Amino acid sequence: MATIAENVVETLGASGVKRVYGVVGDSLNGFTDAIRDSDIEWVHVRHEEVAAFAASAEAALTGELAVCAGSCGPGNLHLINGLYDAQRSRVPVLAIAAQIPGGEIGSGYFQETHPVELFRECSVYVEDVRSAEQMPRVLRIAMREALSKRGVAVLVVPGEIFLETTKAAAEVIVESKSHQVPVEADLVQAAKLLNDCKKVTILAGAGAEGAHDELVALADRLQAPIVHALRGKEFIEYDNPFDVGMTGLLGFESGYRAMEACDTLLMLGTDFPYQQFFPEDATIIQVDIRGEQIGRRTPVDLGLVGGVKETIDHLLPKLQENKSSKHLKAMLKHYGKTRKDLDDLATPSRRTIHPQYLTRLIDEGASDDAVFIPDVGSPVIMASRHLTMNGKRRLIGSFIHGSMANALPQAIGAQLSHPDRQVIALAGDGGLSMLMGDLLTLTTYDLPVKVVVYNNSSLNFVELEMKAAGFVTHGTGLDNPNFASLAEAIGMKGFRVEKSKDLPRAVEDFLAHDGPAILDVTTERQELTLPPTIDAEQVKGFTMYAVRTVLDGKGAELVDLAKANLRQLF
Repeated sequence: MATIAENVVETLGASGVKRVYGVVGDSLNGFTDAIRDSDIEWVHVRHEEVAAFAASAEAALTGELAVCAGSCGPGNLHLINGLYDAQRSRVPVLAIAAQIPGGEIGSGYFQETHPVELFRECSVYVEDVRSAEQMPRVLRIAMREALSKRGVAVLVVPGEIFLETTKAAAEVIVESKSHQVPVEADLVQAAKLLNDCKKVTILAGAGAEGAHDELVALADRLQAPIVHALRGKEFIEYDNPFDVGMTGLLGFESGYRAMEACDTLLMLGTDFPYQQFFPEDATIIQVDIRGEQIGRRTPVDLGLVGGVKETIDHLLPKLQENKSSKHLKAMLKHYGKTRKDLDDLATPSRRTIHPQYLTRLIDEGASDDAVFIPDVGSPVIMASRHLTMNGKRRLIGSFIHGSMANALPQAIGAQLSHPDRQVIALAGDGGLSMLMGDLLTLTTYDLPVKVVVYNNSSLNFVELEMKAAGFVTHGTGLDNPNFASLAEAIGMKGFRVEKSKDLPRAVEDFLAHDGPAILDVTTERQELTLPPTIDAEQVKGFTMYAVRTVLDGKGAELVDLAKANLRQLF
């Protein structure tokens, strides 16, 4: 006989779970006590949101089930943002949401909430556990749902049930993998469409993981440039003579032009969300392992349900050789110019520190298998444009849910699950200060995470959005501390840089430090990170912003804006 908590912990341990992220609480006592007597590590973070983000990062990097837990009421409510991120990133996470005593549910009891309703939208499986007999079975179901559907499973468990006993034995729950190939008729039709057209462009995303060589072979056969979505960057960009960069709001012009100029767009494993960046008159073929994704973003002429690697393997023999390379050469030439323009921005300046330069130095100094985790906002743009992938490096973040403050929490999960790899959090000053308490988790567990702070004293990307929409920036300023001094106060190594000439040495020392460290860099607040194309509404918006700013008595801001960005405009 074992307690329910012991059965849960034994099943998790037998299934390969090595740690659980969370904050202890009385409704979790039975569960955490069972962990205390096991080989599973309880990772005590300072905020449950961090627990869920850390689990999300571990699952993203390992592909295996990661676990987080929260106590009843406010405790498990704090998990929700990180769980939304895991669900939308399609990574397997199990959340244990402790509940108030079962007999009190529905009475308005202290800390009462209804977690099943709260977590329904951000999970593939969520269930109330109402009896000890039920728990072993729903645990198996929840774990398998998370693994097979690549998402979040939530079990809501009243605290007293953990202490009840069961005769059920622990089980090993592992993912059952398979290959999925489109039917022959769809492959034949796809081949005909591709053989009959002149200019093919490939748009590939995270679904191309593990299919790098096959993708390059396909592009060679089709003489097609490859545009990558952000989540596909780490799997597609490296050793790829057909890569022409990104498109979308964070991308750059060459990727946009390669899609705009094609007569057939082949989408491979991507849920690229921005409708305005799709070509208007092209034939579109979409391949995705999830049939429900096909045609979600733009109408398609042919949808194929299958894995990217398997689909290419079966499609390639059906494709004709000797397709014209005119389209490919034109797009590669465009990419070469665009890449040079971007690299020219990543240079030192006497006046200020540009974030492109900081990112370039981090990229050059980081290890060959570094894990980069940018915060949402300006750090993501810098990462997408100025980090170099090589097939061993990883790039993860809140790329679909788009939450602030993801970098530090995800770095915790990344470093704990990969203790021998360099983990670099590219944090915005707003993002870091939102969940800054978990810097203490780095020192508690002596995690050698390197936290880079893009300190522009503002919610910088929000300011850019305001300017594009014609609004005077308001409510976006941040009164920041000296983050390096703060680091030293809590037992981390702190570096602060305010001049470009001091940055190379500081980056070198920062990355070489044996332990957790913060590099606080004062970067240009007025930096414009321009999208690949600017429409009439955005031009109008910037014009209105300029007029309103002058009328608001803030004309000096326009002067600073011009000084900071002259190199981008000429």
